Amino acid sequence: MAIKLNKINDYLFEIPKYDSMRVPARFYANEKLLSKVKEDKSLWQLQNVATLPGIQRYALAMPDMHEGYGFPIGGVAAFDLENGIISPGGVGYDINCGVRLLASSMMKDEVRPSLVSFMNQLQRDIPSGVGSGGALTISIAELNKALKEGIKWAVQNNYASEEDMEHCEANGRIECADADLVSDLAKKRGHDQLGTLGSGNHFLETQYVEGIFDDEIAKTFGLFKNQVVIMIHSGSRGLGHQVCTDYVRLFNKNLDKFGFKLPDRELACAPIKSKEGQDYLKAMSAAANFAWANRQLMTHAVCGVWNNVLKRDKKELRLVYDVAHNIAKIEEHEIGGIMKKVCVHRKGATRAFPPEHVETPKAYKKVGQPVIIPGSMGTSSYILAGTKEAMRETFGSVCHGAGRVMSRGAAARAVFAKNVSLKQQLENQGIIIRCRSSRGLAEEAPLAYKDVDEVVEIVAGAGLAKKVAKLRPLGVVKGE
Repeated sequence: MAIKLNKINDYLFEIPKYDSMRVPARFYANEKLLSKVKEDKSLWQLQNVATLPGIQRYALAMPDMHEGYGFPIGGVAAFDLENGIISPGGVGYDINCGVRLLASSMMKDEVRPSLVSFMNQLQRDIPSGVGSGGALTISIAELNKALKEGIKWAVQNNYASEEDMEHCEANGRIECADADLVSDLAKKRGHDQLGTLGSGNHFLETQYVEGIFDDEIAKTFGLFKNQVVIMIHSGSRGLGHQVCTDYVRLFNKNLDKFGFKLPDRELACAPIKSKEGQDYLKAMSAAANFAWANRQLMTHAVCGVWNNVLKRDKKELRLVYDVAHNIAKIEEHEIGGIMKKVCVHRKGATRAFPPEHVETPKAYKKVGQPVIIPGSMGTSSYILAGTKEAMRETFGSVCHGAGRVMSRGAAARAVFAKNVSLKQQLENQGIIIRCRSSRGLAEEAPLAYKDVDEVVEIVAGAGLAKKVAKLRPLGVVKGE
């Protein structure tokens, strides 16, 4: 059956409420991206999200939306704490996959002579690939502390500063985390993966600021033209994947007990008030804390390479911000004219809180939270700032990247069919590529993604975030 769509404005479309939908479903796109959205199951998935108990206002999706597990990637939904649900499919398997930006005081021309050596050493010092570990092996007792404390654990162990903690979403720690609710298998998978990049679309990029859109906000964020910055994109690795796997199985076993009739078993969920729902929230939060500690340990390693290769003080690298884009969190939002605590699921979506919000860091209080939107390998990335419009319309959320238009398999086939080296193509553009797997590189080729410039224009045009700076890659270490 064809999906009925209403166009709200140039950037917003709506599927009106019908049949078992409890709320309308809204998504951000333009006419060009709309045709891409219709090529997969993401609109059908978005409709399904709108049927879930306790959903508030709308089921939402961002302009990078594409088909995912249960929820579409790019999906956002908030649920009532009394009669709503919590769903692993609304978070994803890579719990707290997220991105952080480090800013330096160096210009691109100062770094370029040492760039090859710098990228080589980053690849040596930060393990990448499926199942990769070895950066740091800790005891289960120490792992439990990291699961509970997140970046606070890294501060206590001299891998981070108090300022690093302040410049992370939720201060790099969700307090309800409970390591006892993370399975032994999950801990076994993750015990040696702190400080590792992982595989798939994860990356570590050396970039430079190509352009500034808002001088005042850029100055507040500490960004200036031609400045060298470093972006890290990774998550909770095998530990988070196992947490999701464990609770999807548990929830599916208990669907009859919960009384749920779901349109798709991938939406497996539990009442958020139930023991099972609370257990998942606490285990997921522990995995999120692990991811923040993971990105912090990679930052520590990057600072070491900065010092050893470039012979510069490692303190020159400053954390601008770290933001999650696969997470469920208890937040307060205005719904029906009153402030209400809800469980906000962001799956492939980034938080974008406005100026003066209680959770916006003190340093950015006047301009809004930094929003980091990475592009695909070889294309631009963007820094934006959160707005009050996002708080009103999307529970303070925007897109998390460009969004795929090809599966990994299709991307690899398309690249190999051209019979040319993607690595060489990118290096001909002046981008140093470090990836040990040619297939892994091909799966993340720029042709597999939407145009990030267009996606960001939709977000900015809709008023969900302000454009601040545009970044370009100089060198990429890719997850394999």
